[in-house]
Amino acid sequence: MRRYFKELLLVLYLISHYPYYFERLQAIGLNPALLLFTGVFVLLVLALLLSANIRQGWLRWAWALGFSASALFFDAYTRITADYLTYSAFISMVYSGGFIGEALEQYHSVILGSVARTLLLLFGLGLRPRRNLPGPATLPWAAPLLGIVLLTAILFVRAGEGARGLPIMYTALAYLNLFAYESLHDSVGPREPVSLARQGPALARDIVLIIDESVSGNYLDLNTAHGVRSQLNQVQPGASIFNYGYAASIANCSADTNVTLRYGGTRTDYLRINSTLPSIWQYAKQAGLGTVYIDAQRTGGNLQNLMNTAEKRDIDQFIQFDTTPVRDRDMAAVAKLIELLGDGQAQLIVMNKVGVHFPVHDKYPDAFMTYRPALPRGQYADIADTGRRDGFSGQPEDWLLYRNAYKNSLLWNVGEFFNRLFAQADLSQAVLIYTSDHGQDLHERGNPGLNTHCDSDPVEEEGLVPLVVIQGEGLKTLDWQAELAANKDRSSHYNIFPTLLQLLGYDPAAFTPIYGRSLAVPTEDDFSFNTRFNARLGAKPVFKRIDLSQVVTPDGATVVEHMPVGQAD
Repeated sequence: MRRYFKELLLVLYLISHYPYYFERLQAIGLNPALLLFTGVFVLLVLALLLSANIRQGWLRWAWALGFSASALFFDAYTRITADYLTYSAFISMVYSGGFIGEALEQYHSVILGSVARTLLLLFGLGLRPRRNLPGPATLPWAAPLLGIVLLTAILFVRAGEGARGLPIMYTALAYLNLFAYESLHDSVGPREPVSLARQGPALARDIVLIIDESVSGNYLDLNTAHGVRSQLNQVQPGASIFNYGYAASIANCSADTNVTLRYGGTRTDYLRINSTLPSIWQYAKQAGLGTVYIDAQRTGGNLQNLMNTAEKRDIDQFIQFDTTPVRDRDMAAVAKLIELLGDGQAQLIVMNKVGVHFPVHDKYPDAFMTYRPALPRGQYADIADTGRRDGFSGQPEDWLLYRNAYKNSLLWNVGEFFNRLFAQADLSQAVLIYTSDHGQDLHERGNPGLNTHCDSDPVEEEGLVPLVVIQGEGLKTLDWQAELAANKDRSSHYNIFPTLLQLLGYDPAAFTPIYGRSLAVPTEDDFSFNTRFNARLGAKPVFKRIDLSQVVTPDGATVVEHMPVGQAD
């Protein structure tokens, strides 16, 4: 028995994923494709068994660690999201690396379960073999290389598809090979300078884009009778508010949306535009405005959402809040925004808020605990990049607590944010556009999984965001009201970049053929979001249209008491 201990561990590990493999067999059915799938599956399993018999200990353990890390990544992702890890989703996870700390803590119990299973694979591969295999001595160490090359080749010719149902320890490694290949060959041209014609000066002294985090359009009172009070649905002295209702996000993952909002990619041409055309910072500087980036999410100068040092060079003021507790960063951000709006300088200001990205346990003060029962509190108010949810198993009662904590966080990070803005800011020379990077799947339908966004097969709410324009009362910029009725519940993130360009004084006749329509004209938007943003190797993006009749909205039944916005502990 001891002679076959390694093999037994590997067999137990493979059996532990039996439902995943069997599901794929059922989907293929009895046809010639089953023979091809079975052949590849057997070859990959044989390559795995051969790698367990590599005689050189350092090389054997290197393969053991590589395969185990790949399997752990895949297993944890699928158990968290209840979805398959596609190549597009893998790329999104790579681009969202800035949130790795949050993800580890948010789903630590699920990840630990995957780690426990993966130990079978790690030791099954890494322990010293007790017998010599017949055949060439080079075969054991060449076998895993050949297995990965085989799967990579299959994925390459099938535009990233073809790993579903195969041994999971190969999938992420093959995806990584594809990503490395694309990175080396990803050359769509150099960044171009600003060349668009302008028809006059900027239409406002301060132009502001506020990008919230994980704020779903169906949870605010802007669009929902029982939505959380946002302060944007009430008359505010000195401000005109134009609510464009529900809007479609660019994608359901933060990095994909944010980079496109900064560069203006369109549904049909976002890869080229995001990679080669000027950023919004460059357009603003060409128009004579200073540039300010307020990042309430990251600290220490760390960049996120595909921003790089070249882009950062076009930002005059790069602002983060290193010493501010995560709970209070949106309040620090609005205080800084109020200061900038009152400094008399003409500026383009882009803000990434903390919003309501997980964890939502402590993203609000006690005085804002209006919706109860909520997730347990008291551990994370002063801790950034964490999201542990002890005991959270994704059951209906767990999601009830999560949704209530989410609403309390909205009341603070959206409602109180705008309460302070309207009470203290000089908006007389400012235009602000407010939206969120993506919506949320808060599992109102009872669907499985622990994830809230970045799914490869998302519900409509993941792409549903608010869209509001705020400007100083009496300020003459664009005629927002003219097309408001036509564009409400029919526009998207793709209309924001053209709107910013028009506010900066650029000629619509010049930018519309490239970037599309602004909110000042009928948007005629497709009202869809991209669920395969990282369409690679010839694959096409996949856009999911939002049917508002299918959107789930909260009914407000969980409100136990109401604490007026403006109170804080």
